[in-house]
Amino acid sequence: MRDDGIAAADVAEADLVTRRGTFRSVAFRDPSDGNEHLALVLGETRGRENLLVRVHSECVTGDIFGAMRCECGDQLDAALEAIVRRGNGVLVYLRGHEGRGIGLVAKVRTHLLQDEHGLDTVDSATALGYPVDERDFGPAARVLAYLGVRSVRLMSNNLDKIRALEAHGIVVASRVPLLVQATDHNIQYLTAKRDRLGHDLPHLDAAARTGSAGGPA
Repeated sequence: MRDDGIAAADVAEADLVTRRGTFRSVAFRDPSDGNEHLALVLGETRGRENLLVRVHSECVTGDIFGAMRCECGDQLDAALEAIVRRGNGVLVYLRGHEGRGIGLVAKVRTHLLQDEHGLDTVDSATALGYPVDERDFGPAARVLAYLGVRSVRLMSNNLDKIRALEAHGIVVASRVPLLVQATDHNIQYLTAKRDRLGHDLPHLDAAARTGSAGGPA
């Protein structure tokens, strides 16, 4: 799939000092979806191969407020910490991906069905007439191309994300698991992601055997 690049007029870059260190923030407006996304860059990227990369979907409840029914906030923290330890890498934060693309209002409605009727994250979406996953990872591919990245080591448990990036021309040299502890609050969600969405979550079997999903991550 050939993508139109990001126009220079739709990109702004500046240093961003965080508690983990100073990143280069690259804000960009995607030519396809029209959303404004953000890449946090540490170190050099142009011409780099096997660069450590996380493509993270926006999750207001998990990323900002620390909601425990998903692992999004924990994954965001773990990915940034891994990039800092490595001293080089990119985190692409994709907006418009709330609830795997259905939006915040719809996502909260699915939470009600999960709490009151025991539906999982897949069935609660389809019961309301929403698709299971309508995220577009094209913006991540376009910003990685803009940054001159030649190939990536992708931090993800989602094999579909690899296929989506490769379809947009990004070479995924390897996948780096990004596992977080299963708890009583997220075990149903993680199990559905494994069994219904094909995510690679081998630690759930160990959690079930040892009963270690009993406390917060």
